Amino acid sequence: MRILFVTQTIDADHPVLAQTVDLVHELAARCEAVDVLCDSVRRHDLPANVGLRTFGAGTRPGRGLRFVRAATASVLPRATRPDGVLVHMVPLFVLLLAPLVKPFRVPVLLWYTHWNASRSLRLALPLVTSVLSVSRGSFPLRTTKLQATGHAIDVARFAPGDASREEGPLRLLALGRTARWKGLDTMLKGLELAVRRGCDVQLEIRGPQLTEDERAHRAELEATVGASPVLRGRVRFEPPLAREEIPDQLRRSDALLSATQPRAGETLDKVVYEAAACGVPVIASNTALDEFLAGLPLEFRFRPRDDAGLAELIVAFAAAPPGRRAEAGVELRRRVVADHSVGSWADAVVARVSGLRRE
Repeated sequence: MRILFVTQTIDADHPVLAQTVDLVHELAARCEAVDVLCDSVRRHDLPANVGLRTFGAGTRPGRGLRFVRAATASVLPRATRPDGVLVHMVPLFVLLLAPLVKPFRVPVLLWYTHWNASRSLRLALPLVTSVLSVSRGSFPLRTTKLQATGHAIDVARFAPGDASREEGPLRLLALGRTARWKGLDTMLKGLELAVRRGCDVQLEIRGPQLTEDERAHRAELEATVGASPVLRGRVRFEPPLAREEIPDQLRRSDALLSATQPRAGETLDKVVYEAAACGVPVIASNTALDEFLAGLPLEFRFRPRDDAGLAELIVAFAAAPPGRRAEAGVELRRRVVADHSVGSWADAVVARVSGLRRE
């Protein structure tokens, strides 16, 4: 099988898209060849059966023209014509590709997990053969084309470490962009309430700021911490981590905090599943995670924007016996391995392409 994988970048150091390297790796292990079409190529360790074409240019029209030329070079020759095209997260690529591949009856799949039902997504949906997403709740439009595949977590790299921990405060981690919808202000309020109730806890906030608003929001959060005698010394803001450093950072934490605010088509944050794969419990407000976090030895779910509910969970988690925390981590790891590994994701993609080719 040959797959054309279309994405923004191949870059193991990218703060948001580094996982793309894992996706291509796993597809390459199951296919004769994977041709990647992307804007840019930086650090990676992809195998020899992965071909790379770029369409980067100084202007948007230039990128569009180079995109069409590179896609044509991949699709037109019979020897390199793919059995399927997988577009990663950018519906605009579907709009550019569909006229090229439809005459050859090559199925077009779109992987998309985001809250934004953009105009380009609505235009692309009729043109794709199949939509892949983490779950039905992570795709913002209703469609019969949707297949849930789970997240694609490298469960070999994201794995539990030494179960022992040093004495000291409860160590909580928030990992990701400082976007307003991440609910970091709710985290700070919940943490302050938990400390006032006698909980000895620290929070580390790590992640990039990719927009002006994210930089402004980080400044606001830092000002909130600086103005609070309760939070000062308990909350640290740190720069984003390299891809290889994230598993160790998760393993050094007692729990991950995720306070995302509700949107239509809630994004299922990848870091939630990465933490769970490491056996690290996740305290989360995203209602799309209700099933994933249900039935554990401890309660980890709170309502969006509910700082009092978050404080309750933090206090209860801090007071829980280490054995119950560890039991919850083991079960979360089991759920990720079963339903959200990068291997099972790649199996689902290859099976879907094969099935569409037979139809």
